[in-house]
Amino acid sequence: MKIATFNINGIKARIAALPEWLKDAQPDVALLQEIKSVDEGFPRELFEDMGYNVETHGQKSFNGVAILSKLPLEDVRRGLPGDDSDEQARWIEATVVGKQAIRVCGLYLPNGNPAPGPKYDYKLAWMARLQARAEALLAEETPFLMAGDYNIIPQDEDARHPEVWQEDALARPESRAAYRRLVNLGLTEAFRARVHGPEHYSFWDYQAGAWNKDDGIRIDHFLLSPAVADILVDCQIDMHVRAGEKPSDHVPVWVELGN
Repeated sequence: MKIATFNINGIKARIAALPEWLKDAQPDVALLQEIKSVDEGFPRELFEDMGYNVETHGQKSFNGVAILSKLPLEDVRRGLPGDDSDEQARWIEATVVGKQAIRVCGLYLPNGNPAPGPKYDYKLAWMARLQARAEALLAEETPFLMAGDYNIIPQDEDARHPEVWQEDALARPESRAAYRRLVNLGLTEAFRARVHGPEHYSFWDYQAGAWNKDDGIRIDHFLLSPAVADILVDCQIDMHVRAGEKPSDHVPVWVELGN
């Protein structure tokens, strides 16, 4: 099973590029972030015609997450538990029914800038809720993965110029510590389980020629429960997508899982 995560930075802007990538990469499941569309505005028929089941958790102009799956989806839930007042569309989860049922959780973690400040407080509170959800799934012994745009640079090697990110919400010590607490529950960071060393990125800003300079950061991650980590075959970043026509500032990351 091939599962991908992709922050598309607006479905309207990526209405040609996203189907092209899907046809080329052929993921069984694609977790999308920043669809920037209400549910009824998402072009679901386009993807249903490609053989995907479509579930969205949208929001006008901002945020928004979705699951595209060639396999059946069951028990779809929208919104990260823990704060009923949170109206931002950043979380969707469902059980993918294949040879092995896997709970897939698609997330768009808050950016948190400027930090410190209310937006950063929201980021850290959201991460605490994320940890609580992971703890609950682990307690249920549910095979699961959490994938998406984490807006976290885990280590300095995950940035071309780590020095410029030191005070940014993506790399502040509190952000990294919250991410480590999540991993230390017993989760496996899929990319680093397969690929080591610097110069592997999933985001390049549109500004200042970042793509041409390879001035990137790695902020799109897969965290796997022990049962899913046991069947991990590979995890890679589709860097070439960033060089396409009208690209997102992110590129897809995918895992291949065995039986």
